[in-house]
Amino acid sequence: MVKYIKLMSTLFFTLALVACNEEFPIDEDGLLITTRTQCYVSNFEMLGSDFQTVRTKAAVIDTVAQTVNVEVAYGTDLKNLYPQFSLVTDAKLDPKITGKVDFSDLANPKKYTVVSGNRKIKKEYTLNVTVQKL
Repeated sequence: MVKYIKLMSTLFFTLALVACNEEFPIDEDGLLITTRTQCYVSNFEMLGSDFQTVRTKAAVIDTVAQTVNVEVAYGTDLKNLYPQFSLVTDAKLDPKITGKVDFSDLANPKKYTVVSGNRKIKKEYTLNVTVQKL
C-alpha cells in the first residue's frame, strides 16, 4: 500500500510539472518565460573583492543610450570586481555574471545584453567604468 501511495504521488507530481511547463514555458536557465516586453537596467552596483561597494557616487543608467556609467574609488582592484545589475521584472542578463570580472581594460568597456521576459527583445548595454581622480 505504501509503495502504491508513493508511486501515485510521484506520478501526480510529474503530471503537474509537465502541465505547468506546457502552460508556463521555461527557458534554458530554468526561468519562467512571460509575456513581458520591457527590457532595461533599473539599478546598478559595483562591489569589490570584499563585497563592499567601490562606487564613489550613484551609477548613471541611460536606458535610451543603453549605457551604465560608474566611477570607482581610486586604488580599486579593477581585476576583481563584482557588477550587480537590477533588471525590470522577468528580464535576464547575458552573459551571466558568475563571479569576479576584470575591468582593468578601461578603453574597452564590457557589454551586457538585457533580454525581456518574453525572450524576444534584447538590448545591449555598455558598462563604462572610470576611476576617481585624486
